[in-house]
This record gives sequence, structure tokens and C-alpha cells, in this order.
Amino acid sequence: MISNTTHKASRTTSQTSAERRTVTADITRPGKIIAIHLSYASRADQRGRRPAAPSYFFKPASSVGVSGGTVERPAGIELLAFEGEIALVIGTAARRVPLADAWAHVGWVTASNDLGLYDLRANDKGSNVRSKGGDGYTPLGPELIDARTVDPAALRVRAWVNGELRQDDTTAGLIFPLAQLVADLSQHFTLEPGDVILTGTPAGSSVIVPGDVVEIEVDAPDAPGAPSSGRLVTTVTQGEVPFDGELGSLPAVDDLQRTEAWGSAEAAGLAPAGATTEGGLSPELRAKLLEAPTAGLSAQLRRRGHHSCFIDGVAANIAGAKIVGTAKTLRFVPFREDLFASHGGGYNAQKRAFDAVNEGEVIVIEARGDATTGTLGDILALRARTRGAAGVVTDGGVRDFHAVAEIGLPVFSQGAHPSVLGRKHVPWDVDVTIACGGATVQPGDIIVGDGDGVVVIPPALVEQVVDDTLAQEIEDAWIAEQVAAGHPVDGLFPLNAEWRARYDAATGAEEAR
Repeated sequence: MISNTTHKASRTTSQTSAERRTVTADITRPGKIIAIHLSYASRADQRGRRPAAPSYFFKPASSVGVSGGTVERPAGIELLAFEGEIALVIGTAARRVPLADAWAHVGWVTASNDLGLYDLRANDKGSNVRSKGGDGYTPLGPELIDARTVDPAALRVRAWVNGELRQDDTTAGLIFPLAQLVADLSQHFTLEPGDVILTGTPAGSSVIVPGDVVEIEVDAPDAPGAPSSGRLVTTVTQGEVPFDGELGSLPAVDDLQRTEAWGSAEAAGLAPAGATTEGGLSPELRAKLLEAPTAGLSAQLRRRGHHSCFIDGVAANIAGAKIVGTAKTLRFVPFREDLFASHGGGYNAQKRAFDAVNEGEVIVIEARGDATTGTLGDILALRARTRGAAGVVTDGGVRDFHAVAEIGLPVFSQGAHPSVLGRKHVPWDVDVTIACGGATVQPGDIIVGDGDGVVVIPPALVEQVVDDTLAQEIEDAWIAEQVAAGHPVDGLFPLNAEWRARYDAATGAEEAR
């Protein structure tokens, strides 16, 4: 059992044909703690990006905590999140071990909570030194499972917050098998007895606040005796000492960090008003947007001071097509040979975007306005259509142009181009702020396109903008009737006081106002 006193565990076994030596592992003060960024498919799909290879960061030994302990949310911090994980404790030294032998170097398996502060992520650029290195931010235990007794492909990790189950996944859902992490890391440095590898968290990680009690358990339900780590219990407390801005950067959050910390925009309270279904839009709001013309929407945005809402230079591949949805963004960067070698192949950002698009979403692609290369083709269009995407907007070109149109997926682009990926672009990232056709687009922005073009609407404005647009459409229809009856447009369009009174009398609009 891992307790408040130093826990020593020894293990003697055989490794292949050689005798395995007895190892003493100090679990409460490991030499190294190595953690992986993304490893579960469920978590990767939630984030909208699936890595082609594992990537890692280190945590200090001083971050180790024990079951029954506390973790402090520092003063000024908004986003402390839990992450239930399987921890591997190295039993015998591993250096350049092949994949087939890697699991034999794991001594024990236990539960861990890879706690982190999203407010401090930005300035450390993936190293997570401050966001995940705090005292007590790596609780481990309480019991060790002998790695020889379990199948690494059949382990389970679960997490509860205040008794409510939040995470429940198995190693069958890993992108990278546990043994691969051991073998990969051993290519670069020696894994020593007692070193700990945190193997990533599945979907369900979220924000916790002072007073919350988090419990993590790792077990092997199908193994003889169903060995378990027991529940690793951590209680959140509130810190009182703020960070000193004279010494280093202060906590800072934005909506992207809130979304990733909570697990979704909806959980973070960032979904637009009325957003309950299909890509963040309620059926009622979607119906209104389908009825509203982009010309009217842009006029209402202009009245509110939004003049840069147009994705310029794009047209629909299907005559009369209209798209309405929330933006899922994909960014291409200019082609560079070494970057295409590292990011262009495998499960790249382009494939991840089309694999993870949800019903009612619009994939918006930044291609820097370059029409001389295709940014999608018929296979990706079919995938988006199958997943229920509302459409695609790209300021680049489209391969298999007519085939894409026959699939029935509305695509607004600069037109057809036969080139394949790798001529002008490197697929770089998904679900980030991008520039498309001269407009800034953020994930979750409202995208509306029709024969007049495509507009981008900030989610906070969409309800008011669409309601006022539809009201204006009624007014414009009445004005058109007067013009058709022979009245001059002067004073009628827009309505002056006299014509406004006539309109109100004819339609009852004044009473409605």
C-alpha cells in the first residue's frame, strides 16, 4: 500500500532467459515521472486531433501525492482539472528494449491523477512545467498491481467526482499500447527502477473546485482475482497565496482553454443561446438561419459594428445550396518539405478534422486564399457527409469537384483544382482560430452561406441578428409590394416617417414593437 510513509516494494522474477534481479522501488519519490499528452482515442476525438506518434512531458518527483491527501487550487486559478490515468512503475531498467520485451520491464500498475491548471498552459508551450508540476499534482496508489498478473490490453481506469462516475475506459481504447510507451521512451534514455509513466487520460476529464473529492481506480476486471489499485482519493482545497507577476507570467484563460478544461463548449457554458443539438444549434435557431438570407444577416451585423464578417471569394458547388452550422476549423500552412514529412502523412490534421466533424458542423478551411490546389476531394467529402456535416467552406480549391457535388455535400470554395495534398499546403491543426477568405473564424462560430456568399456570426449575437433579419425581411417584402404598385423608392426604401406609419398601420408592426 502507498501511504504517507515512504513505500518500498521489491520484486524478484525472471526476464526471458536471464534471471531478473530484485528491485527496490521508492514509489513516493520516483527518479522520473514521464507523462503522455494524448493517448486515448476518446480523448483525442474530444479534442479533435489524433497524434500520429506519442509525445511526452516530465513532472517533478515533488508532485507525487498519496491517497487521502489534498491538492490546492492556487489563488487566482479558474481551471483546475482532474485526469484519471493508469500509472506504470518500472521494475527493471530499460534501455533500447524492443516492443516485444517492453512489458517485462514494468513492475507494477497503479492509479494516478494527472492534475493540471489550464490557466498556466500557454506560456510553457506543452512542457506543462507549471500547469502540472505543483506539489501533490501526481497522486499515486493506493495499491500496486503486479504487472505480471494482468494483460496490459485489458486494464480499466475509472474516475469519480463526489461519487459521480466521470471517466470509464479501458486500454483497448488506447491509440498507443502501453508497451509501446515503454519501448519508445527507452530509445531516448534509461528507464530506471521506480520511474513512473503516466499513460494518458480518456474522455471525461473536467474541472474541479475546492471541496470536490476525486477518486481514481485502475483494475483488471477480467484477470484472476480482478486485481485493483483501490480508490485513489484526493480532496481539492483553496489556496490563499496569489502568484507574483513580477516573477513570472500570471494565470490567463480564454474560451479555448475553458473548452478543453471542461471537455466541451457546452460543459464550459460557452454554447450560444438556444444551442442544444446539431452542431450547437437548436432546431428552432437552425430553422431561422435557413430562412434568413446572408444579405440580411450581413446588414444586421453591420448595424452592430461587424464589418469583417465575410468569407470572400467562395461560391457553392451546388446551385442554390445553403449551409448553416457551427464552425469546425482546419488550418493549412504553406508547404515546406520537412514539415510535410512530419505532418502531411499518417493521421494528419486534415483526416482528423473530417473524421471528427459532428452533425450540423461546417468544416472551415484556411488555405490562404490559394485556389491552385485541392483542399479536399470526394473521399473526405463522403466522410463528412456520412458524419452529418452541414458543409465545407474553403478559401482554396476542391479536387473531384463534380464527384463532391454528386455526393450532395455543399462546399463553398474558389472552384475546382486537380492537385493532391502536398503541392502548396501542409495540414497543420484543427479547432483553432483561423483566417478564411479574409475573415477570422473561431471554432463554434456560426456559418451561413447561400448564393450571395458566406458570413461568420459570433455565437453571442446570433439570436438577435437572425430575429432582426427575419423582421427586416417582412418589412422589405412589404416595401417591394409598394414599389411593384408604382411608388418611387425615395422615402420608401428605407422607410421615412410617413411610410413607417403606413407600414405600421398595414401590418400591426407598431403594436408588436
